[in-house]
Amino acid sequence: MNLTHTSATHDTIRAVQWHGDYLRLLDQRLLPAEEQWIDCRDTDAVTHAIKDLAVRGAPAIGIAAAWGVVLAAKRGQPLDHALAQLRAARPTAVNLMWALDRMKSRIAAGADAAALEREAQVIQEEDLAANHHMGELGAALIAPGSGVMTHCNTGSLATSGYGTALGVIRAGVAAGRIAQVYAGETRPWQQGARLTMWELVRDGIPAKLIADSAASHLMTSGAVKWVIVGADRIAANGDTANKIGTYQLAIAARYHGVKFMVVAPSSTVDMATASGEDIDIELRDPAELLSVAGRRTVVEGAEAWNPVFDVTPASLIDAIVTERGVIEQPSVERMRAVFDA
Repeated sequence: MNLTHTSATHDTIRAVQWHGDYLRLLDQRLLPAEEQWIDCRDTDAVTHAIKDLAVRGAPAIGIAAAWGVVLAAKRGQPLDHALAQLRAARPTAVNLMWALDRMKSRIAAGADAAALEREAQVIQEEDLAANHHMGELGAALIAPGSGVMTHCNTGSLATSGYGTALGVIRAGVAAGRIAQVYAGETRPWQQGARLTMWELVRDGIPAKLIADSAASHLMTSGAVKWVIVGADRIAANGDTANKIGTYQLAIAARYHGVKFMVVAPSSTVDMATASGEDIDIELRDPAELLSVAGRRTVVEGAEAWNPVFDVTPASLIDAIVTERGVIEQPSVERMRAVFDA
């Protein structure tokens, strides 16, 4: 099935689509082998899609959850139950809580199903506009002809479209600032290999896949000038939770003189969380590490530890890019100047 195309440069994918009385999600677990869609007609289906990683990426999770509330409203289901159910789907991505709190405030103000539908649509449209603006802001920091590295998937699949970190990369390629992209495979779910490479190749962006463990070696060559990543939660001091493996990239980048950029909408910033130490890191089933594509690859009896995220200290981040602006060398004071205003 063809995805919705747009006129924007290097931007052809819309993975979260509202169809009036149901939500259609591109099943990201099956990419790149299959482009299969899931039609969610109730809150339960949306919750399962979020829990099972059929839809993933902090902004996309929040958008899908907002539509899950709309589905409950349209079916006359208890909205308090729907909000609680969706909120419990993933604990780390603050966008999920942000979107649900926004829908909850509309419910408290007496919004009916039609008004909630309009609110969810606005959330989705605002995210797309923010992504384009962040793309411009982030790309402006990059010297022409640079090579960049990214981790996990932060593109159209993870958002309403265009992407956060991949939005900067799309904008940078279009402006001639980025000549080569290196994508880490991102074990254990292979979001970089399966999803980011699928997006980059589909949109004609020069890209090479690397093993996660090759990142530091690549940095020694001078081929990488920036590491550009997304975020699932940014604390008030600039500490950032993102896909597991991000922290070690930040350490390697600092050692090799490579700049490190975090790109996320303001909805990812949680000023109520003081630092990364206060972020709840999700642990998933150890079986995800013990198997590949459902086939066990590790000896029976082996155990595994499977955190999904890690926290990169603000001291290792050169710039946080949001639609509100760029925070260079983030600190509590610099974060407050932008997000407490």
